[in-house]
Amino acid sequence: MYALRTRFKNGIVAEFLPPKKKSDKVIILCSGMPSVPAKTDLMEFFAKKNYWVFYPRYRGTWESGGRFLKVSPHKDILEIISQLPRGFKDLWSGKTYKIQPSKIYLLGSSFGGAAALLTSVNNRVTKVVAVSPVVDWRVKSKSEPVDWLCKFVKQAFGGAFRFSMADWNKLKNGKFYNPVSVVKKVNGKKIFIIHAKDDWVVNYKPVKKFTRETNSQLLLLKRGGHLSLSLLQKPQFYKKFKNFIDSK
Repeated sequence: MYALRTRFKNGIVAEFLPPKKKSDKVIILCSGMPSVPAKTDLMEFFAKKNYWVFYPRYRGTWESGGRFLKVSPHKDILEIISQLPRGFKDLWSGKTYKIQPSKIYLLGSSFGGAAALLTSVNNRVTKVVAVSPVVDWRVKSKSEPVDWLCKFVKQAFGGAFRFSMADWNKLKNGKFYNPVSVVKKVNGKKIFIIHAKDDWVVNYKPVKKFTRETNSQLLLLKRGGHLSLSLLQKPQFYKKFKNFIDSK
């Protein structure tokens, strides 16, 4: 199985896979940053579970057009949600698909966890599962502080992430692309977070506070480091995922 490819509004490129059987349930993967877009195994895993699966590139990254962080990346996810019922084209075959989703699930990790959590306030989003998510950019990371990360991304990824320093620095103000800024709007019943106490990239304490203030579900592991979405392919975690999204 190979991933299909489409382009949404504002030049947002996404890989996608249709479900194995007819379904109107959608999963959107909100990936971490920086990372190489390679989640075919995870896409296939959920497609076989009968979900439409979309894996977008944020504006200004990889194949997508635009400038990274000019607008909050969670707005890219909203653009995709809006276009699903209007139709999107597989660029390989030219075939057009339309989906009227009955359920939309966002799965986000690290940087992408912030996108998923911010988008959760939209009433079209059914549930969010966030793995090691950033909830407050103002809390300094032990291994990847914002200024260091900026230099690393420019040196290690070059044109794959295209941004201005002015836009990058917006991450420090606490209002831009920052889940804690919408904590009073968040419906905690829609959110399940998995985090590890020994995460060296995203400290678990702000995440624990976020879940407490929003009354979200938290699975806090003693060990595991900086977790990724691939964790959900493991039977014990997929079971927890399925129990959560099926709960009322």
